[in-house]
Amino acid sequence: MTGQRIHFTMPQRALHWLMAIMLLAMLFIGVGMVSTVGPQYLALLATHKTLGVAILALALIRLVVRLCSGAPALPANLPGAMKLVAHLSHYALYFFMIAMPVLGWGMMSAAAYPILLFGGLHLPPILPQSAVLQAVLWKAHFYFAFAFFGLILLHIAAALFHAFIRRDGVFESMAPLPIHDHAPSAQVHPAE
Repeated sequence: MTGQRIHFTMPQRALHWLMAIMLLAMLFIGVGMVSTVGPQYLALLATHKTLGVAILALALIRLVVRLCSGAPALPANLPGAMKLVAHLSHYALYFFMIAMPVLGWGMMSAAAYPILLFGGLHLPPILPQSAVLQAVLWKAHFYFAFAFFGLILLHIAAALFHAFIRRDGVFESMAPLPIHDHAPSAQVHPAE
């Protein structure tokens, strides 16, 4: 053992799992929103907007925590292509966690819809009113949601692969609670 830490810090793990629950809820609420015209639409929209702003705030906090705390190293025996995919996929996850709420906020602003959240918090518009801009942002938000959901599914698949196939400690490094202190030998690259 080289003395390197083998787990993400408790704040990193707490943010990861809290955001995982919120993101999955957000994606399913979004699907519910686009598939209904009933009275539940307004409640779904209010929840969607509030969760979106919370996810944006937590993603920014998570990014700062990540920059300050770093990450455990990936196993040294992990193939280079897998290390590259791990790094790129985590950049993409951060991108979507920030871009999706900003696109939604911009879309609502361009449509001149009030951005009223639970608790009476009112967000100011970030873009001028424009039907054309609103349509472009709606399409971007819609298609990004599918890409983000696909990336989340790949992330879950990779976590399960590391947990049950490779058994290399990568999953355990982000587990809500440390499963055990087994660490792969000589680790070299940061994860997540």
